[in-house]
Amino acid sequence: MKDITSKIIYIIIGITAVSGVINSPTALLLGFVYTLVFSNPFKVYSHKAIQYFLKIAVVGLGFGMFIKETLAAGKAGFSLTFFSILLTISLGLLLSRALKIDLKLGHLITSGTSICGGSAIAAISPVIRANGKSISIALGVVFLLNSIALLVFPSIGHLLHLTQEQFGLWCAVAIHDTSSVVGAALEYGEEALSIATTVKLSRTLWIIPLSIFSMFIFKTKGEKIKIPYFIILFILAIAINSYHILPTSATNMIVLCSKRLLVLTLFLVGSTISIKDLRSTGIKPMLLAICLWVFISTFSLLYITH
Repeated sequence: MKDITSKIIYIIIGITAVSGVINSPTALLLGFVYTLVFSNPFKVYSHKAIQYFLKIAVVGLGFGMFIKETLAAGKAGFSLTFFSILLTISLGLLLSRALKIDLKLGHLITSGTSICGGSAIAAISPVIRANGKSISIALGVVFLLNSIALLVFPSIGHLLHLTQEQFGLWCAVAIHDTSSVVGAALEYGEEALSIATTVKLSRTLWIIPLSIFSMFIFKTKGEKIKIPYFIILFILAIAINSYHILPTSATNMIVLCSKRLLVLTLFLVGSTISIKDLRSTGIKPMLLAICLWVFISTFSLLYITH
């Protein structure tokens, strides 16, 4: 009876999330609270759904953007992206050795922090031949910090009176995972959402050079590099909207559905955070992740505001 009840509650919250009744932080919190009360009855499916739903939502958001503004946002974020990735990876390598953390685990946490959270971890792990435990720990730590960032970044942005452009750039660089970046920007405003999505996806492409660098560092060869091809669909969506191939009513509806799908995705993310896994992580990996997160958040904020 309890299993049936938990499934019904899970489905009801999911429907509520996609209906537009709740916002991104609330959806994430509801997912997390759900895991404290019940165990996720659809955990395997939730992980798969997160990957697909996020990509679909991001591509859908492209139908609300224009080529000129997108190129300007990408150009504005290039220098910040390059220096933040370079410095974060360098610091991650040094801290992993200083804290005496398994180097592969440290590299996964560093990769997730410097580029795009779970996507980077998933892409880099086969390249360096990381074991399942290291992957799980890295994902758990990064998802926890993502969740905190989604909840606190909009408030910090308002407190510091950041403009839409400044906040969009900041959260694209300082928040790890694309879902939390878009979720935080969605709460801040339309311009912030457009800039954050563009800069974050251009940042995702750095997975390719990082994979090559990882092969060199860990002396692995012949491993396949995962390329985020869905970014091509995102660019195509922007082009369709820019040249008005679809009527405005259609593109507006696609964007609205994409935003609601993103809220549902954040509920799923919250429902997959395991307290048990986080407790078994240990203090050192968490300390590494926090140090890197504080560094990239502070560095990027100072860069943007000055």
